[in-house]
Amino acid sequence: MEKAIIPLFVRYTGLRERLEHVPLCELPTPAQRLDRLGARLGITNLYMKRDDISARAYGGNKPRKLEFLLGDALRSGASHVITIGAAGSNHALATAIYAQQVGLKSISMLMPQPNARYVERNLLMELGSGAELHCCGTGLHSPMNMQLVYAATMIKTTRHRLRSGRSPRMIPPGGSSPIGTIGFVNAALELADQVARGELQEPDYVYVACGTLGTAAGLILGLREAGLSSRVVAVKVVTGPFVGPAKMIRLIEMTNHLLHSSDAGFPELLFSAADFDFRDEWCGKQYALFTREGMEAVRLIEESEGIQLDGTYTGKTLAALVDDARRGKLRDKSVLFWNTLNSRDFSDSILDADYRNLPRCFHRYFEEPPQPLDRD
Repeated sequence: MEKAIIPLFVRYTGLRERLEHVPLCELPTPAQRLDRLGARLGITNLYMKRDDISARAYGGNKPRKLEFLLGDALRSGASHVITIGAAGSNHALATAIYAQQVGLKSISMLMPQPNARYVERNLLMELGSGAELHCCGTGLHSPMNMQLVYAATMIKTTRHRLRSGRSPRMIPPGGSSPIGTIGFVNAALELADQVARGELQEPDYVYVACGTLGTAAGLILGLREAGLSSRVVAVKVVTGPFVGPAKMIRLIEMTNHLLHSSDAGFPELLFSAADFDFRDEWCGKQYALFTREGMEAVRLIEESEGIQLDGTYTGKTLAALVDDARRGKLRDKSVLFWNTLNSRDFSDSILDADYRNLPRCFHRYFEEPPQPLDRD
């Protein structure tokens, strides 16, 4: 694979020496015009950032973060990484795939979630990628449950250290630490370069799914550094008090501090909740529980552009964009939808996989029907 140019390292050469990075992605990802969907919504300049094809084995937004997170794990001398997610976590799957690719083993601590067909595929692919899978917690619904999940993760980490002499490197949910968030600071600079080359108009708005904050936080920081006035619209897809504007600002500040301390040329910037839009009305009743508005948006873009989205993240995000367009808020605007979903087909890799080789607690996702809106 040809080594991609890292705009962040081009601008700030000191970062290349201080930050470990492993090449996983095929960058830059295209900025594709969506003329048919734009015509239906009354948006003259509508684009999609095709991060769904960000990497060959598995795309989406996670490989950009993992380039820095796995680089950091390798530098630490770890042999394993451990992470947290829901049963069908795209992040846990991406971590398993790319950890295996760079010679690390992966441990996934997975919480229950509403059933959907993608959960089956992701679990089987994780199993095939050599991940060690464990059930924990009762779901993404309360801070107390998350404390139990973190406690179970620490127990697993301690047992691993006692057995092998080394602790697995912790990768946070969604890869959304300051180190992981750097991947989307770099993505914002990549977008700025595409604007400068005339590949798309400078977006007035950038719509992006917001789960663990890192993708949106990196874009907000990177777009400001690049001098673009594009406003990030972060569409919340996780219920409960886990994400919000204050936590977004905190992650931006921590990432900014890491970059500035690694290369003093990277500016120290100030942010407030007025610097981005945080939308929490499209999440629905529960994480990973599909909504009718989200699935309508999924069908709309598939009919218009032949592009597939999902009901957990990208469908809900597009639903926000569709509603804003129908209300006339995006008339005469340039709008970018950042596609964070993997579209790489790995069905051949799981063709002969047997779900009964998974821990028994995961069998229900194969033996029970998916949620109703995933069967329409």
